[in-house]
Amino acid sequence: MPALVLVGAQWGDEGKGKIAHYLSARAHLVARYQGGNNAGHTVVFGGRTFALHTIPSGILVPRVRCALGNGVVINARALREEVRSLERAGVRVRGRLFISPLCHMVLPYHVLLDSIREEAGGIGTTKKGIGPCYEDKVARLGVRLCDFLDERLFAELAERSLALKSAELAKARRLRSARAQTFAGARALRAFLRPFAADISALIDEALSRGRRVLFEGAQGAMLDVDFGTYPFVTSSSPAAGGACVGAGVGPTRIGSVIAVSKAYTTRVGRGPFPTEMEPAAARRLREAGREYGATTGRPRRIGWLDLVQLRYALRINGAERLAFTKLDTLSGVDPLLVCTAYRVRQRVLREFPCSRRDAQGAEPLYERLPGFAGDISKARRMGELPPNARRYLAFAERRLGAGIAIVSVGPGREQTIARGPLGWTS
Repeated sequence: MPALVLVGAQWGDEGKGKIAHYLSARAHLVARYQGGNNAGHTVVFGGRTFALHTIPSGILVPRVRCALGNGVVINARALREEVRSLERAGVRVRGRLFISPLCHMVLPYHVLLDSIREEAGGIGTTKKGIGPCYEDKVARLGVRLCDFLDERLFAELAERSLALKSAELAKARRLRSARAQTFAGARALRAFLRPFAADISALIDEALSRGRRVLFEGAQGAMLDVDFGTYPFVTSSSPAAGGACVGAGVGPTRIGSVIAVSKAYTTRVGRGPFPTEMEPAAARRLREAGREYGATTGRPRRIGWLDLVQLRYALRINGAERLAFTKLDTLSGVDPLLVCTAYRVRQRVLREFPCSRRDAQGAEPLYERLPGFAGDISKARRMGELPPNARRYLAFAERRLGAGIAIVSVGPGREQTIARGPLGWTS
């Protein structure tokens, strides 16, 4: 099967951007299927660092076509700036990026509502308007790209939505600003977006029917999935592998393989349960060594030990049998290495991730200690070049997870990668 789904196996920020870029070298089409510009993929390529927020990482591989499926929400202004930034860096985007007309639009009033709610004590969002946009989608109040491109229809739909939100916006004295921002520059944004619009489901179907290799790229991670994540501290869409089907218009029988991406430790941004969170001093050391700051907001990430209970859960709901392990190099010099293998919740030992928010918040991690390793491993390109204790750490995770680690990242560059065994269509 030529279709491969790449998913985050933790709370996002697992290094999917680098792995997607690495796999894109053998892809013909890279399609993103959910989320918006609240995502952040940092890719180091050709001696330069690219921070991508909406556009798939495959755009950095010259011959690859990229698509934004109907499950993605589009902030037109942010996307235009991202395209311009890439073009200034010499990356050709036009003619290679395609956007589903069924994508919902993140409009200025969504961003304002997000900010208002966060200021009142929210869940720790990026304030990019993603949640309010998905709310409108589910409430059947949304504006899709095809609607936005119709000037009269857009005005009618936006005014209706603003009227329904007027009380909340007016209370915060933002209603006039919201209306002005929503319509400002809309004509120029329509002209910018129109050439990108294409039937993404048909584009993917044609590619797969011709035997072309298609990579589906998700944003965020399994533990932020609106159904399966640590609710309510989740995103508003489904980053899980199943989200690729509804978010890109492809049937499940067309998906051949799923690779889940995990750090060699654990991070999350924002509020919510995080059972293996480290003490501040240890967290600070890893945060600086791994440059653990959000690509979108710059917020410092919370740091935790590797959590195999959480990872087993993520592998199961994604149907992933293989892992990409990132940032192994960041653990160099840490001794011992703690790995969570179970939780204790109210005197019970749990080996499955709890669905209760109370249990998830109060879960006490039960650790096994492994010896650490030292030295610079960034030049390793084969498993045999890693220190013995680094190999033992990986083998321990594989054994306890029942899944193979197919890719090991030892640095931010695409070349700083160890590939082990077949990678689906990349073999």
